[in-house]
Amino acid sequence: MIPPQFDYVRPGSLEEVLAILRERAGDAKVLSGGFSLLPLLKLRLAQPELLVDLGNVPGLETITETDGELRIGGRATHRNILESPATVNHWMVREAAAGIGDPQIRNWGTIGGSVAHADPSADWPAVLLATRATIVVRSADGERTLPARGFFVDAFETQIEPDEVLTEIRIPLAPPGSAGTYEKLERRAGDFSTVGVGVRLTVAGGTIARAGIGITAVAPCAFAAEEAEAALVGRAPTEAVLRTAAQAAAAQSQPVSDSHGPADYKRAMVSEMTMRALRRAAERAAANA
Repeated sequence: MIPPQFDYVRPGSLEEVLAILRERAGDAKVLSGGFSLLPLLKLRLAQPELLVDLGNVPGLETITETDGELRIGGRATHRNILESPATVNHWMVREAAAGIGDPQIRNWGTIGGSVAHADPSADWPAVLLATRATIVVRSADGERTLPARGFFVDAFETQIEPDEVLTEIRIPLAPPGSAGTYEKLERRAGDFSTVGVGVRLTVAGGTIARAGIGITAVAPCAFAAEEAEAALVGRAPTEAVLRTAAQAAAAQSQPVSDSHGPADYKRAMVSEMTMRALRRAAERAAANA
């Protein structure tokens, strides 16, 4: 299908982008990598009057560790994230980046575009929920910092306002004894998740002091499995404890039957993939103590 007609601009600064979005609020859409938005345009599921391309805006691709956080610019590509020296010790982040799409998508798709688009099956939202990340957005009025938990409202719906741009992701560094992982079930390599699970655990004195679990593809939007997290904290990471948490995560999911499988199968896979992620995170945390 051919997309409807639209205007196109490629500003050279963030300030210019924000001025345009203020002037054309509701009519304009931001274009980052394009791999999320362009298919919607072709299907006429999105029909903006203006596309604002961020390709010439400097300073949005930096990836650094600073002030106790891993900071990832909104225009950092999945490949940038996978290959950055700053992400060497961030297993979950690298595992998620490595499993997104094919090389072309990883080369051009951006974390900011994925997070702002909020596809219910996208991988990054689960990572941000598990790590309790914050999302930085800017408008002509200034900057807002939004917790990932609460940012994803519904399918393709977030807390970003029409005149705002996602500029940065901030993932807090975890204390010693912490580790994470991302486990993804997919029909074939590079496909959208059938189930995606991000887990980060902190183990101290033989018990789980802190747990973060983010799950994607089995609800209207990615969600934090808070009941599963509560089942872990203060307990030793035994098989029985991990299994109870995995079952709690499955119970919180809301899968629907589609081309990826029936709802009952997906719910069972939430439990299985959460169990795998919990095991791996616990093993890594013990080695990282």
